Amino acid sequence: MARELPIVKIALPGDLRGVTPGELPKQLLREIKPHGWLHHLAADAYHALRAQAFADEIRPFRPITAGDTYRTLSMQRAGVLARYSSTPLPGVTTRTWEGKTWYLRPGYAPMAAPGSSNHNLGLAVDVFGACGERLNWMIEHVPLFGFSWELQAEPWHIRYVAGDVVPERVLKWKQYV
Repeated sequence: MARELPIVKIALPGDLRGVTPGELPKQLLREIKPHGWLHHLAADAYHALRAQAFADEIRPFRPITAGDTYRTLSMQRAGVLARYSSTPLPGVTTRTWEGKTWYLRPGYAPMAAPGSSNHNLGLAVDVFGACGERLNWMIEHVPLFGFSWELQAEPWHIRYVAGDVVPERVLKWKQYV
């Protein structure tokens, strides 16, 4: 039986209030390794989590691609247009965006409408290879670093949920970097 992913309600960092998703000011973002960008609190938490993964020999521990971290509105728009069609397709996942219904093309993973994704806030990261032993490790450790899942169906998609309260594991990691 598959393990249930712990889903926690997100607390938004204070400096994101009033900011347009997908148009974050550069000073709110930090580069993460090996590629991509996250909100500065999420970036610290991700780096601390990644350091723990490496210490526990969970390698590689990285985003799937740079596009699986912070996404601008134009990146999100391009992703939606690549995955969805405005032509009706029976029995597929739909999104409403720009006042229209969009239909998921066969073979594509769903994607949120531009401006509605936690990727647009720099809080979400899609982790490479989130299955099996790696997923079991993530279920045990991700919450300790301020992350949670958004959907049971997307074990690779974690998002920073701790808001302005920096988790203790992240504070400990920051003492050594």
